[in-house]
Amino acid sequence: MKRSVKMKAIALALAAAVTALTACGGQSASGEAGTSAAASNRLEEILQRGYMEVATEPYFAPQEFIDSSKEGDEQYVGCDIELAKYIADKLGVELRIVPLEFAAVLSSVTEGKYDMAISALAYTPERAEAMNLSDGYHFESEVYGLLVREEDIDKYPDPESLADAVIVAQSGSLQENLVNDQVPAYKELKRVSATTDGFLMVQENKADAAATEIATAELYAAANPGLAIANNFRFVIDPSTSGTRIGMPKGEDELTAKINEIIADVIEQGLYEEWYAEYTEYASSLGIE
Repeated sequence: MKRSVKMKAIALALAAAVTALTACGGQSASGEAGTSAAASNRLEEILQRGYMEVATEPYFAPQEFIDSSKEGDEQYVGCDIELAKYIADKLGVELRIVPLEFAAVLSSVTEGKYDMAISALAYTPERAEAMNLSDGYHFESEVYGLLVREEDIDKYPDPESLADAVIVAQSGSLQENLVNDQVPAYKELKRVSATTDGFLMVQENKADAAATEIATAELYAAANPGLAIANNFRFVIDPSTSGTRIGMPKGEDELTAKINEIIADVIEQGLYEEWYAEYTEYASSLGIE
């Protein structure tokens, strides 16, 4: 499945590039016929062309994952995907999903290749320097710890206990930063492109612990007997930088302001938490790993 998703990512990216080169006109903010005037910022560009491109790594349930019974963009589901659909609807444009590996999600937005990254992004100082980050839109599940084998559930009660452990974390993720900042010593830190690859390494005894968001790890452990969340171990999160964010190209302040306006609406209505509960159940029903 991973190879097919990557091929689809390449195909989608190529299609997007061709569309960008050949498109003319589009829609204005009022939804009327397109104009030949050059857009002065990314928000105007999105409105003129009539679609927005969102990069995501679809291996992080319940935020974004794949329903293999569906095809095309419909196969990408999750609470982040619902958020992307909501934003597109509010802007009056089409949503185009671009599935990528997580490192490519980040680089594609910092390079301005795509309009947004909606992929369970946490705040890090490095990301804040490289891209515009929206206000936070999800806070309740932002608890980070370790996925381990069941027999090791009490083996790592604190950071010091990891001195002889092989830890795995997604490359470029907040979890990688947390390990580097809060674990004083470890045997080895292995980096993977997808969180689920790290979970599999623990499952196959290629690593001792995977640094992870707890909610995502619980879904994986429920579908894969023999794995568990390490008791008592939790990484410390700075409340001032908490919350899942949307990433946008650096300097696109008009787009960021509009996205923050839409996020405020989503939060006020409690929509994201509804989507989160819905897609947690959805992922479980599919036995998402």
